[in-house]
Amino acid sequence: MSRSSSHELTLVDGIGQTVSLSEPARRVVSLVPSTTESLAVLGRGDTVVGRTRYCVHPMPWVESVPEIGGTKSPDLRAIAELAPDLILANQEENLPELWEPLRQIAPLWVAAPANVDEALGDLRAMAVFMGAEQAAAVWCEKIERARLSVHASARSFRFAYLVWRAPWMAVNHQTYISALLGEAGGENVFADRSARYPAVTLDELKEADPDVVLLPSEPFPFELGHTAEFENLAPRCRFVDGELLCWHGTRMAAGFPYLGEFLAEGLP
Repeated sequence: MSRSSSHELTLVDGIGQTVSLSEPARRVVSLVPSTTESLAVLGRGDTVVGRTRYCVHPMPWVESVPEIGGTKSPDLRAIAELAPDLILANQEENLPELWEPLRQIAPLWVAAPANVDEALGDLRAMAVFMGAEQAAAVWCEKIERARLSVHASARSFRFAYLVWRAPWMAVNHQTYISALLGEAGGENVFADRSARYPAVTLDELKEADPDVVLLPSEPFPFELGHTAEFENLAPRCRFVDGELLCWHGTRMAAGFPYLGEFLAEGLP
């Protein structure tokens, strides 16, 4: 970060774009559910003037914030009418073709954390723009303590983390999800796939032979009936909370303890 003589706030976002504000943001549109939650937790919920329909935490506060569409298809006209001085987006959550139209409305910050350190960095950076550095420092310290606790109990296990069905889709090593599970000792059996979210077949899954197949609650809502499709791998399937393993920001303070519980319960 740099501060000019006029106290301008300048940072480089996750996709390498320089973003500058003349003062902390007062009117913010968040296109990322975990970011919307983090803003409220950091005590800056009063600045949020727009959010997506998928921004559902924390309740009941979030219900008071106007919706501006989905994460993939936000209403650009509605965003412009809200007159934001900052728009917060995410490289994976939102579509790249939105970047330039959004920049025509207001300064755009695009987060792209692929691991825990980058996620912590993004939380700190966002806090600078929001004038919430002190609150973010407290939460980052809490997250780091929880992280160290998971490191202390880490164990080796091979996993496949699925995010979609029809087609089946997993995660590779470039994802925050994979990195988070790696903090607990997990080895991603599809880590070396070129696509961040590669399509995989059930035969490939069986051949990879993971110790555990993780079926999250989002983005695809896996249910008990789906495990039958995995045949001999069905006993290794485990349902997990997608928000706690996918969302970064302040949610990491709960994500690491959840990982600790996962380790304590053992593999299927």
